[in-house]
Amino acid sequence: MSTKLMVLPSSNFDKVRLISIPEDYEYHEAFRKVTGLIAKAEEENPDFTWQDIAFELEDYGFFQEDFQLGPVLD
Repeated sequence: MSTKLMVLPSSNFDKVRLISIPEDYEYHEAFRKVTGLIAKAEEENPDFTWQDIAFELEDYGFFQEDFQLGPVLD
């Protein structure tokens, strides 16, 4: 089975993230869960960093993946 992935986009290319989705999540469920976890991390700490969000995501099986950002497609 192939790994499900989710791009967390940003207008700042240095802040784009790629995470793996746990096998037991459908895409729409993963989207809602990740949205909620990001909001939770932001609410708990107004000075949040990516690490705060990453720790929250990891607790639910979403892990950051390495990737190479390619050229922009328009």
